[in-house]
Amino acid sequence: MKATEAADMPVLPGEDPWTSEELVRVRERLENDIATAREEIRQVERQVAERLTDPVEGAGDDPADTGAKAFEREHELALAYNTRDLLAASERAIERMHAGTYGICESCGRPTGKARLQAFPRATLCVTCKQREERR
Repeated sequence: MKATEAADMPVLPGEDPWTSEELVRVRERLENDIATAREEIRQVERQVAERLTDPVEGAGDDPADTGAKAFEREHELALAYNTRDLLAASERAIERMHAGTYGICESCGRPTGKARLQAFPRATLCVTCKQREERR
């Protein structure tokens, strides 16, 4: 398939067709999300690396300080993992635009919905399929 163009984008009954400007705005939002996520990941990785190479990090800490620092580190890593997931989803959305499958539910093959994609451009499932997935 060819790259998704506004005229080719599926919409739900009652939704206006996509305009080129709307599709460009969604793509720009995804690209901004990608750039932001990559920077956040770099920052966390840099901070973790600095702590691991600091020879005095934790020296003289009591057990409570050590535990608090470990908790903080785990929290930062969890946020980085979540950011990686968002990064992957944003990159996948752009790949779907190139493949011509953006806006099509990956489960049922029906339109995802213009309003849904404008609110959450990484969506891969229509509302019905997403609700079904969340009930499992």
